[in-house]
Amino acid sequence: MTKLRVPAVEGLFTMDEAAPHLIGGRGSDRDSYFFPKDMAGADPGAGSERVEVLLSRFGTVWSYTTSHYPPPLPYNVTTEPFVPLVIAAVHLEPENLVVCGQMMPGVTVGDVAVGDRVELRLDTLYEDDEREYVVWKWDLVHGSDDGDNR
Repeated sequence: MTKLRVPAVEGLFTMDEAAPHLIGGRGSDRDSYFFPKDMAGADPGAGSERVEVLLSRFGTVWSYTTSHYPPPLPYNVTTEPFVPLVIAAVHLEPENLVVCGQMMPGVTVGDVAVGDRVELRLDTLYEDDEREYVVWKWDLVHGSDDGDNR
């Protein structure tokens, strides 16, 4: 029996397995982008209405680190002891936005370098008897073809 794949947190990303996108926001009266879509940050245009947009699927590693402790909920520790994971700050060029996120399993800090191209992917965070709870993660782009950047 195939389990139903559902987002661990609603409204952050699309569930398109082949081409997932983060769901961001853009100020209706300016070209300021936000992620998550309703996060205002320190932008002077924070009071403007947000228009929902799909953010770029491809980006460039701006910075990265290893996390030696579990992230907050909805993260669910599935291994004991906790296995460190790689977190990358990724620059989405068309939006001029940096989004932090976990790298796919198996990617080590030694595999990543500033300037590497990455792509948004979906991965199972945890599962129960009926569902797989899915999150988005960054994955290294292998080869020279990284699509159309959107």
